[in-house]
Amino acid sequence: MESIRAAMLGPAAANIDLIKAAVLGIVEGLTEYLPVSSTGHLLLLEHVFGWGDDDFGKSFAILIQLGAILALLTIYFGRIWALTKEMFTQWAAARFVIGVLLAFLPAAIVGALAYHVIKSYLFDVRIVCISLIVGGFVLLWIDRLNLKARYHEATGFPLPMYLGIGLIQCISMVPGVSRAGATIVGAMLFGADRRSAAEFSFWLAMPTMVGAFAYEIYKSRGELALGGNVAVTAVGFAFSFIFGWIVVKTFLGYVQRHSFALFAWWRILLGAGGLTALYIV
Repeated sequence: MESIRAAMLGPAAANIDLIKAAVLGIVEGLTEYLPVSSTGHLLLLEHVFGWGDDDFGKSFAILIQLGAILALLTIYFGRIWALTKEMFTQWAAARFVIGVLLAFLPAAIVGALAYHVIKSYLFDVRIVCISLIVGGFVLLWIDRLNLKARYHEATGFPLPMYLGIGLIQCISMVPGVSRAGATIVGAMLFGADRRSAAEFSFWLAMPTMVGAFAYEIYKSRGELALGGNVAVTAVGFAFSFIFGWIVVKTFLGYVQRHSFALFAWWRILLGAGGLTALYIV
């Protein structure tokens, strides 16, 4: 009887896993480049789905991020190629590359030194919820400030400003803070307008996400396990790529015309709902 029941439930269970993978892939793609914290959203969803505790859950969460990374690299490929050629002949291009590296450096150092502490103590759904709420109020606060933008091109920030943004990005290692949110807020506080701040968050995402992905793969190489779940991983990866591509294509135009209120209130409501569920349900 048990074997018959397993055979009957097998296809249904596989379909449910594919649906969960699609949902997680969509969430990763939608949230990776928005100031709402993709890591926070994935941790909360994995908690609801019961994924993330076994080897496959950890592998899946790591690998679908590559879909969002490739979406950004695909869209920016032409500009990356042009910048690569110009950096050897034009100071402006070389200066921007140096600026991106300066902004990337603090997170690379802190991430490598504090990896085990972050993984062991900060990947907690309560911390995620609190970070979401606090970050939401920070976005509302930024909207209310009468900031005078002095810089309107991401490629033209002063070199110390790039380093300052990179230092602020380190805060996003706390799950729920948001890498995009930290870099955008940091850039605006240093004098960037909304669009250039958001665009620089894309540029900084490239080395930061690729570096974090490579380091995570290296640190988790003994735990990576796909087994028979290649199809599930492929579905999550594909949806992450598609929705990441959509967000990158539309986000700059959105922030140029709108405030951060939508993202702020979403963070606050999600964090409050998560805390309520943890302590009441």
